[in-house]
Amino acid sequence: MLLAFDSTQQALRAEMLLEYADIEIDIRPTPKEITAGCALSIEFPGENLSQVKEIIASEHVEIRGIYFKKDDIYVTME
Repeated sequence: MLLAFDSTQQALRAEMLLEYADIEIDIRPTPKEITAGCALSIEFPGENLSQVKEIIASEHVEIRGIYFKKDDIYVTME
C-alpha cells in the first residue's frame, strides 16, 4: 500500500507518526502515475491499513490518497 501527499511536511509528519506506532514503512519516490504535490510517498504493508487510516484521521494528516498496486497500475482506495 502507498500513501501519497501534497506536501513534504505532511509526508515527514506521517513518517514520524507511523514509525512511533511501530508500523513498518518505507519512504520512496511518488510513482509517476500518481499525481501529487510531493515527491515522497510512504509504502506500508496492507495488513496495517486500518491502523494507518486511524492515525491519519486522528492526527489530521493531509494526504493525497491511499493507493494499492493492481496489474502494475496504482489504484486509489478512496
